[in-house]
Amino acid sequence: MAQKNLTAKVSFWKQQEEEHKQKQLINPFSSWEGASHRQKLSKEDEHYGRPVEGSKTEFRGKMAGEMVSHEIIELCCVLRNLGHQQGNGNYHITFRDLFEAYTKISNKLVGMLMRARKQNLVEFEGEMLWQGRDNFVVIALLKETLAILPPPVPGQ
Repeated sequence: MAQKNLTAKVSFWKQQEEEHKQKQLINPFSSWEGASHRQKLSKEDEHYGRPVEGSKTEFRGKMAGEMVSHEIIELCCVLRNLGHQQGNGNYHITFRDLFEAYTKISNKLVGMLMRARKQNLVEFEGEMLWQGRDNFVVIALLKETLAILPPPVPGQ
């Protein structure tokens, strides 16, 4: 019985070793001597800069992306609730007013604004917003964005 148990453990660790070797063969950063026939990276490859499909890294990346998307939608809701609607349908608020209200919600306001602008959800002038210097920069929540937001909650 003990011999059978030991054989199973040895077999398990041999399998783990072989799987690790195979991963090192395709790892472009491996310094392992046996990795001489590893894949060369090409920027044209559709998998370039992407995690291995089905890996924990891919899963964590997707989860992080979902969290950021939720935070951006929350930011847009705050913009809609605190901003003033303009004649063109956009909502406007100054950076200072948004910053003062948003610090109670999150410390990532500028990063979320940059991400939202990249996704064409908001507009503002300048590359980066700085507290103090850019207090009176107007941030516009674009009217097209309103279609993806949940309906406003009365009393907010």
